[in-house]
Amino acid sequence: MARAVIAFEAVSKSYRDGERDVLVLGSASFNLEGGAFIGVWGSRRSGKSTLLRLMAGVECPDAGTVRFDGERVASMSAVRRERLLREDIALMTIAGWYPQPKETVVDYVALSLGSSQSSVSQTRREARLALDRVGMTDHADAPTNSLSISERMRTLLARAIARRPRVLLVDEPALIPSLVERGALSALLWEVTREIGSTLVVASEDMTPLHGAEVVMSIGDGELCSTDERGAVLEFPGGVSIVPPGL
Repeated sequence: MARAVIAFEAVSKSYRDGERDVLVLGSASFNLEGGAFIGVWGSRRSGKSTLLRLMAGVECPDAGTVRFDGERVASMSAVRRERLLREDIALMTIAGWYPQPKETVVDYVALSLGSSQSSVSQTRREARLALDRVGMTDHADAPTNSLSISERMRTLLARAIARRPRVLLVDEPALIPSLVERGALSALLWEVTREIGSTLVVASEDMTPLHGAEVVMSIGDGELCSTDERGAVLEFPGGVSIVPPGL
């Protein structure tokens, strides 16, 4: 079996809420293999966002180990971790929507592609291709502050897939008010990650964006469990290996 793209080894995480510590994750162990579509379901404040941030290396666990491609994330240098988020892992969340005043949509996407090896015209071309793929061509030259929530999510997706990450982590696409638009975005997420061969992890309090996931985890009260495609319940920590069918 191929080495896991992301591996959790007895990972625990708590946060401070007033005068008490709240357990988000208790000694969870699992592997995410390349190309999988994983859903994470949980109610509000259940720890879904924290789980994704741990996967991305944005937060460090209180105990246990998170690995990316076999490498311990906590042992990475600041430069290596920054490169991990820039090249290998994309964390897509509406909370991370921070465009500059008067910035256009195409420039917002192109900014994530900038490097010493790329010209401005080249990154803008790549940004337009990504926007076209997610159905945002007509908004490419519009100011970012004119976009609806649904359009912002599509722009964030374009920004993510333009870099062709190995792992795409999506936090709460259910924030989109329209059920139709929410379903369309969910289908688009599945399609584009299949095209570029990325592992997709979607966390939501609504099951609609998780439709089609090969494995659905649930998180709450510090516990993480998973149902496989046959409906069996696999308790964490159980060293469960999450592998897409056919691998």
